[in-house]
Amino acid sequence: MPQSISAKKTVRQNAKRRALNHWRKNRIKDQSKLFLEAIAAKNVDLAETEFKNFCGLIDQIACTSTLHKNTAARRKSRFSRKLKDLKQA
Repeated sequence: MPQSISAKKTVRQNAKRRALNHWRKNRIKDQSKLFLEAIAAKNVDLAETEFKNFCGLIDQIACTSTLHKNTAARRKSRFSRKLKDLKQA
């Protein structure tokens, strides 16, 4: 257990940051699941809508320190490839 006031404050800050990062990552996971379900159902219109929502969300979260910009770009690239493959099929 922390003894000093500053150490106690650090524990509180870490708990708050961890909760916020967890919430943001869960939002990404939920949105990606919606997109992947649309891909699995071979629904192009729904997949395009979910992809736009996913891109907007991941760009927002990449601006914070929760997710690195290159990670966000990689995930968007992979999902766009899946959407492109669905359109061609």
